[in-house]
Amino acid sequence: MILPFPSRYPADETERRIPDVAAARTLAGAAAAPIEALLARRRAEWTALLEPGDATLLAHTEDAVRLGHARLAVRHGNLGSDFHAYHNEGHVLEICGSRIDRLRDTLGLRALALRDWCALMLFGACHDLRQREAPQLVDGIGANERASIDEAQRILDACGFSREHDADLHAALELMIAGSTFDARPVPGGYHYNAADLVQSGGALASRLDQVLDRRSPGWRQDPLLVAAQRLALVAADLDTANVAEPFTRFASTAENLCREREMLSGRSLAAGESALPVLGFLTDGQDRFFFELHRFQSDAGVAAFGPGKEANAPKLKALCMGVRARIAVQGAPQTGNQVIEAYRATLADLTV
Repeated sequence: MILPFPSRYPADETERRIPDVAAARTLAGAAAAPIEALLARRRAEWTALLEPGDATLLAHTEDAVRLGHARLAVRHGNLGSDFHAYHNEGHVLEICGSRIDRLRDTLGLRALALRDWCALMLFGACHDLRQREAPQLVDGIGANERASIDEAQRILDACGFSREHDADLHAALELMIAGSTFDARPVPGGYHYNAADLVQSGGALASRLDQVLDRRSPGWRQDPLLVAAQRLALVAADLDTANVAEPFTRFASTAENLCREREMLSGRSLAAGESALPVLGFLTDGQDRFFFELHRFQSDAGVAAFGPGKEANAPKLKALCMGVRARIAVQGAPQTGNQVIEAYRATLADLTV
């Protein structure tokens, strides 16, 4: 491991239940159809990049993506009992699918080596594996991320990657996941800490990961493997936050999903009065602050691929936030979080007619 954390995270019940790709295939069954279709498409697209020996790399990557996808579906998705509205297997499909597609379309397939494309797929499947760890930041890296790093390394082991011969992928995955931690500055309003809040509270650690490495791994700048891994971490952070550049209706739906997850993690019912003001704050001031003040793309590749989409969404988000506030002002103080979400959806529908 590159970053010598003081504690490690062992396998949990889900990891023991799904130890390998065979178990993942058996458990997921028909629910694996979307990820299988995506992997088949990637294999066809990447044929042009294959060199002797790369078939093994591709097969191992596919298995690792399958395993990560299945575990997240069981922990926090549609195959389990602890559903998270945002951090579920659908987020794997977003990053490994349309967001990597946009990166490829912008840069060109040959702009990255096959191993780099594989690393980004591994990131998409593994960076959010753990979402229920007790909050504890070490050098700005969250507990969920450190636990996900540990499990991701074990996934690589289980899927045939070598710690020696595939050291570049192990290093890249560690730094990409570490860099995906969001700044833990509190959101205005004193809301409770939770993973969904962090997504709206500040920028990804990737922008400051070089400083962490300077403290934790002096001399890393002279190691080409670590330099390459740190650069990939910037691209991975942009993939993770590229919801701001999605078609606007999709972008707005991710905000709603984050809001729902946030209220669930805070223990507030959307049907109760206690959620009304937090939901209103999140879907208006919180969105505005994150989008315009805190979010930045970290890599040149991210700016090129996702910058135009974010720019196109900027006036639409302003209109949405203003519209929600105006609708609530006319209706009167909201009684529940669900009422705010209804106003949010109605305003969005008016804007997208």
